[in-house]
Amino acid sequence: MTRTRRRNIAPPREDVLAAVMATVAERGLDGLTMAGLGREVGMSSGHLLYYFRTKDELLLQTLEWSEARLGAERTALLSGPGTARERLDAYIALYVPDGHRDPHWTLWLEVWNRSQDADEADRARQAAIEGAWHRDLTELLADGIGSGEFADVDTDRAATRLRALMDGFSVHVTVGIPGTGRAQVLDQMRRYADETLTPPAASGATDVTPAS
Repeated sequence: MTRTRRRNIAPPREDVLAAVMATVAERGLDGLTMAGLGREVGMSSGHLLYYFRTKDELLLQTLEWSEARLGAERTALLSGPGTARERLDAYIALYVPDGHRDPHWTLWLEVWNRSQDADEADRARQAAIEGAWHRDLTELLADGIGSGEFADVDTDRAATRLRALMDGFSVHVTVGIPGTGRAQVLDQMRRYADETLTPPAASGATDVTPAS
């Protein structure tokens, strides 16, 4: 009797979302079905649909859960010790996928793809995720400018360009485009940061050759 009742109790929401990420990591999105997920967490696919309504909603909630975990990690590294440039490198390393078929980025790409038919409320939820990354990056750039580590750039514009570049590279890493592995992308991003954020004096642009 007790065993039967326990089978009908829904597992904690976080357990379901963690199971989604684990499935995506092990078998990819093609391996994620409501029936299979239900078996993983001890629920029927009907119960899953009752709690999440649609697969799109399940994926978006999983992405939000994963982003909340990354957000806590990002907050810790940005408020920690180190120069602004060291924290920028850490931010970039956190942003870029771990490698081919990175589960978080695989999920992001699927949510982006499905967002073509999403309603305004779901689009706003996706925008909130993007906005948190952008806001933290603009604040980091402002800190670097204030300390003299970075050139005096428009922080919003610079953050937009940095993230656009990381997004493009991250798609390549996730889908496995040859020549764009994680290490190569991190090197490209460091070079781009050097080229666009190094103050003129530090780059030698203001050096004057003494007259002979």
